[in-house]
Amino acid sequence: MRAETESSDSERLQKLERAVELLQQRNADLEKEVSALKKSASPAPRPPREMVSAPPASDGKSIVTKTEVKEEKQPVYAVAAASEFKLTLGGFIQAQFEAGDVSAFEGRFQPASGEIKDRFRIRRARINVSGDYKEEFDFKLEGEFTQSDVGFTVRDASGRTLGSNSNRTAFGATDLFANWHRFPELNVKVGQYKAPFGLEQLTSDTKLFTPERSLVTTALTPERQIGVMLWGKPLTNLWPEQKDLLSYSVGVFNGTGRNISTNDNNEFMYVGRLEVMAVKSKILNQEVGVKFGANALSSRDEAGTTISGAERENSDGSLTGFTLPSAAERSAYGADASVRVGPFDFVGEYISQRVGTRTVNGIAPLFTGFRADGYYLQGSYFVIPKKLQLVTKWESFNPGQLVDDDIHSITAGVNYYLKGDDLKLLANYIHTWSDFRAGNAAFEHSEFDQVLVRLQVMF
Repeated sequence: MRAETESSDSERLQKLERAVELLQQRNADLEKEVSALKKSASPAPRPPREMVSAPPASDGKSIVTKTEVKEEKQPVYAVAAASEFKLTLGGFIQAQFEAGDVSAFEGRFQPASGEIKDRFRIRRARINVSGDYKEEFDFKLEGEFTQSDVGFTVRDASGRTLGSNSNRTAFGATDLFANWHRFPELNVKVGQYKAPFGLEQLTSDTKLFTPERSLVTTALTPERQIGVMLWGKPLTNLWPEQKDLLSYSVGVFNGTGRNISTNDNNEFMYVGRLEVMAVKSKILNQEVGVKFGANALSSRDEAGTTISGAERENSDGSLTGFTLPSAAERSAYGADASVRVGPFDFVGEYISQRVGTRTVNGIAPLFTGFRADGYYLQGSYFVIPKKLQLVTKWESFNPGQLVDDDIHSITAGVNYYLKGDDLKLLANYIHTWSDFRAGNAAFEHSEFDQVLVRLQVMF
């Protein structure tokens, strides 16, 4: 009995000794792991300071060499000044070469509209800052270094300069807005941004398949305005699988254009847009999408308001900016469709605008009302997926102020994507003709040709 007890005690001691050894081994392993973690978490050693010998200095008796220590420059970081949890700095540059009948596709027929020579041009150079707050707000601040094609100076009878618009580079704001996005069904956007009208106008400059937008878009869309807008996707929570099926935008704006804080009267421009994503799927491993859109606007404007950069028709059939000589009211509508099947894209859009006259304070209208409309059809195909793309576009615009005054253009282009939209090269040949000039023997030219090549770099 005593022998059995001694044997049992001996076994227990052996087990305890074994357990102690295992604990010691585990402790040693943990110490090694902690040491390794400390080494990986410790900051990288600072680069050695550069020793620079200064030029020898003389004390009159002997030459003394002085050694200076030059500190290595540390990296510079941009940090949010407020409570943003996300802050992004970006921008892009679009540089292009233009040759031939420059800007004829915009209705600028030389020389009556002011001849523009073959040139290299910085089309756009923008820098922007965008960010998000935890309080479910996002914002964007963007400015552009712009270049005007036309420089003019206004002087009074004595020759004193009253105003000047130089064709030098100037800096101006593009997007300046804050957006509350607590509910995907109802966002609230306040500031300066593009009014929700026109598919091509709302497509970012960096995403277009042609360097320039169609003439109907340039002439009849309101572009950037100052105001407030409600927008969203109402099916996000009701039908998550089809959240992109329906989207809307409704806004109220001053209607006087970008970077103009004053309103021309106590009335506003009302703009709305509705989009339906009819198809969004994959067929034979190809992305397939079909989208339809419709938009409308209404505005009552005072004399002196510029309503378009290319809508006023001159006696030679060319177009210039339209500043109202007297009070007017505008109403416009448009419809568009876009189809994507793998490497193929098709976009079509129609826009119509009526500019009517108004009598205000007994002042009779100083112009005749008119309706302008137009459309474009654009197709593109990736010959080499995501690299080489062919593009063609047909467009027609009717200014509606002269008889048989339609302006047509056909574009053939090729795009090469070096790194997606971040780095791409676009080349277009544009042939334009004017029905009005073709029907009037007084005008020597009715057909125009231009070559346009653009390099785009985003950062």
